[in-house]
Amino acid sequence: MMRKAILATGLAAALIGGAAMAQQKVDSDSQKFLTNAMEGDYAEIDVGKLAQEKGTSQAVKDFGAKLVQDHSANLQKAKQLASQLGVKDPGGASVSQKANYLKLKVLSGNTFDSTFAKDMVSDHQSDIKEFQEESGKGDQVAQFAKDTLPTLQQHLQMAQSLQQQTTGSK
Repeated sequence: MMRKAILATGLAAALIGGAAMAQQKVDSDSQKFLTNAMEGDYAEIDVGKLAQEKGTSQAVKDFGAKLVQDHSANLQKAKQLASQLGVKDPGGASVSQKANYLKLKVLSGNTFDSTFAKDMVSDHQSDIKEFQEESGKGDQVAQFAKDTLPTLQQHLQMAQSLQQQTTGSK
């Protein structure tokens, strides 16, 4: 009887220890990167929906739909990783991203299209740089960054093409 109690206690301790180890940790920079990545996904989803609603050209509307689709999928991956690592989901875009959304929301017509395209080029150039830096590390967040880079690079190419169409410049 005593032996069963000791075994049960040992098994319980092993299970508790295993559950604690299941939530792996990464450095604070990687945690911050993951939080920022989720905020970015939320922002791109919001701006993509806005482009579908306010875009004048079909290309702007189509790119908006692509942003919503790809960043929604990426957000789900980011949330899953964040959950595994004990990183809190920010639940939405950052304050500066919300301000950018509001700036776009008051625009209309060709001004909206060209400003949206310009902002998406700038945003994706910045994102790619951050994701490349993070991908050089050796943890799960680095792998997430590596896996996300091709989509961001595709978005940058699309945004550059859109910028050329809407403003005649690159």
